[in-house]
Amino acid sequence: MNRMLIGGQWVDARDGETIPVVNPSDGQVFDQLPRGRAHEVDLAVKAARAAREGAWGKMNATERGRILQKLAQKVLDNHAELANLEAKDTGKPMTTAKNDITVLARYFEYYGSAADKVHGEVIPFLDGYTVTLLREPLGVTGHIIPWNYPAQMMGRTLAPALAMGNAAVLKPAEDTSLSALRFGELALEAGLPPGALNIVTGLGHEAGAALAEHGDINFVTFTGSNEVGTLVQQAAAKNAVKCVLELGGKSPQIVFADADLDRALPIIVRAIVQNAGQTCTAGSRLLLQRSIYDSFIARVAEAFAKTRVGTPEMDLDCGPLMNPAQLERVNGYVNRAKQDGLPVLAEGTIAAGTPSGGYYVKPTLFGPVPRTNRLACEEVFGPVLAAFPFEDEADAIALANSTPYGLLAAVWTENGGRQQRVAKAVSAGQVFVNGYGAGGGVELPFGGTKRSGHGREKGFIALEEMSQTKTVVQYHG
Repeated sequence: MNRMLIGGQWVDARDGETIPVVNPSDGQVFDQLPRGRAHEVDLAVKAARAAREGAWGKMNATERGRILQKLAQKVLDNHAELANLEAKDTGKPMTTAKNDITVLARYFEYYGSAADKVHGEVIPFLDGYTVTLLREPLGVTGHIIPWNYPAQMMGRTLAPALAMGNAAVLKPAEDTSLSALRFGELALEAGLPPGALNIVTGLGHEAGAALAEHGDINFVTFTGSNEVGTLVQQAAAKNAVKCVLELGGKSPQIVFADADLDRALPIIVRAIVQNAGQTCTAGSRLLLQRSIYDSFIARVAEAFAKTRVGTPEMDLDCGPLMNPAQLERVNGYVNRAKQDGLPVLAEGTIAAGTPSGGYYVKPTLFGPVPRTNRLACEEVFGPVLAAFPFEDEADAIALANSTPYGLLAAVWTENGGRQQRVAKAVSAGQVFVNGYGAGGGVELPFGGTKRSGHGREKGFIALEEMSQTKTVVQYHG
């Protein structure tokens, strides 16, 4: 039985209620979490405010950075334990889980090193005045993270907030809270003062909603669906609180005839089957120039047919989906596409020996997909790839921008001019040229356009998102 971290203490929910923790690999309950609600969120926010006004807020930036770097080392020292927790909690292959823990450590290493590198400015002004621009913490920050990459998302959002001197309240997804709770123990061991980090487990519509609407929160970050993101933003707006929202994508891989197809092929397949397609940046649309469509899609289909799904210990291409709702959602899209007559070009296989109660689906490749079909514009959030032919550069750009989303895109071409033109024309927060993704990408500013959300995480710019400026105008004659 786990407990929540509030004010440096490990506590149960006031009413004693719990949430079952289910292993998606076999559908079995293997643990319990406290079911925190508004009461526990309020205690956590008060603890964070006390830390911000006390030991944590009075600590200088260099000391904060040292604690965060020490925490990064704690994560690495406990790498195997954290990876096993992450794999069991999410069902993802062990290789993916191990990488996620490495990236978690990298976030705290990066932002710990950056904590004392955030400088103010002196602004030229009228004679007799000195104007300084200070950059200060926001105060208490609320962090609502999803279940698909719990460790990575925890690092992505908490590390810059803490580096800037904010005190944080984390609400992990109810499906995947175990690595967060273990991380909380390591944070205390690393010397993070009580209340600087608080972790409240619970359901989204209870604990998550209470955090978003709390009157003493100064900032909210949320990653998840458009529907819930809208509710979070509305709740925060009532208190005039800033939000950073990352709300999914329908990311295109745009492949021109002159591309290095041998390099592109494995990356394209990996970009949709990674984490069983449960990735906001999944390359779920494959746009192929018509002159190479038939030949290259045959190669993609051959590679897709070789993908295998299994338990974390099998360490295959995909693990199970997260929960029964995800299973129903992805199967719904696949079955509807088949009913609509979309050609199934290839399916992966579910490995022998996978537990019957697990939430497994086969990676599926459809093509050509009509541009008006649901698979062309809606986020499936599963290992489903939709292929489309395009005529020329203008057609490729129009097709790439034809969804409500704009999170990430890739351009595959050896033509330098085209690389620049298409990268600039595509609506996305990140565009990769002749590649897709970059490990954890900790240093690379990340966020969306259109319905993919707003604000930026990762990179040095995240420190700006997690802070505010104060202009000091001094007359001295």
